[in-house]
Amino acid sequence: MTPVLKYCVWTAAIIAAVGAIAAPKVLSHAKHGEGKPVSLITDKAAPGGGRKGDGEKSGKPLQVTTFLVQPVRFAETIESTGTLLAEEAVELQAEIAGKVTQFNFREGTAVRRGELLVKLNDADLQASLERTMHRWQVANLREQRLAKLLKQGVARQEEYDIASSELDIQKAESALIKAQIQKTEIRAPFDGVVGLRYVSEGAFINAATRVATLQRLDKLKLDFAVPEKYAARIRIGNPVTVGIVGVEHALTGAIYAYDPRIDSVTRSLLIRAVCPNPGGKLLPGAFAHVELTLAELNDAVLIPAVAVVPSLAEKIVYVVEHGKAQARPVTTGTRLESTIHILAGLQPGDEVITSGLQQVRAGREVMVQRANGISRAFNDGGQP
Repeated sequence: MTPVLKYCVWTAAIIAAVGAIAAPKVLSHAKHGEGKPVSLITDKAAPGGGRKGDGEKSGKPLQVTTFLVQPVRFAETIESTGTLLAEEAVELQAEIAGKVTQFNFREGTAVRRGELLVKLNDADLQASLERTMHRWQVANLREQRLAKLLKQGVARQEEYDIASSELDIQKAESALIKAQIQKTEIRAPFDGVVGLRYVSEGAFINAATRVATLQRLDKLKLDFAVPEKYAARIRIGNPVTVGIVGVEHALTGAIYAYDPRIDSVTRSLLIRAVCPNPGGKLLPGAFAHVELTLAELNDAVLIPAVAVVPSLAEKIVYVVEHGKAQARPVTTGTRLESTIHILAGLQPGDEVITSGLQQVRAGREVMVQRANGISRAFNDGGQP
């Protein structure tokens, strides 16, 4: 036998021996798999540990934690920002042009309604008024004489009518000049605190000149806005809590009016509240942090916010019913830092799943892990 032929014979023998040894193992795998081909992909671990579908196919309950729904006392509030406004505010301006002759106030002090604050030069008007008063006196005497003569039949009715009309004209002239004199005076329209003045005595001003400001500070208005979805729940008298930078204690107030329309640009409702200002410490224009109380409930349903699963059409939570997870659509309200208010969909006593939500499916058996570490497994009948 040649060397080449000997080498081929030995190679064929080795291959046959290896095949004989491996064949039973292949048959064993085929038998275990009931003749189905084995894929290496099935050996890969599914996300979350173990092979994909091991928990559901083996019937092993999914371990989850739950939250037991109980009624609690809850004040439903929304937060916003606003601006403080004076109860009443006005810029002090003259009605006519003239020279300032007198200031009767000190900047930053309280004044009373009707108090004279600024006086303009009215010398020419005073002279006109004096002249008119003399004419009025003459017209009045003439009217009285003609009235006596008319009764005696000496004077004619036409003469008396002319005298009476002249008297009325002088009265009207006098009233007109007095009204013009009043326009040279700037008086306080309400009780308040007068601000800084912007002109000096002797300055010539007109109707567009701002002399000073007057603010009423015993109460303050608060303007703020809320999203339009809360518009239907706004009520006159709803309480508000106001926080101001630099003020230690929050103030309380109440809504007294709101704009009867939704702003088409911001899609919000403008609201105005009023709050006390003891000592006048708060000033108009200040930035305010507002908490508006919509309702105070004694039996509200609050659950952890992580339990709510949003979807395209609705929001759902998973509850434990008879040992299995069941999807429950809910209507949500105000969301707090870690909890959310459920308006509809849950009742006290419901057990809401708060963990393992990525693996939870409706109808899957679950094992509840209590907060104290005790586990509770359920069978098909819902018994632990």
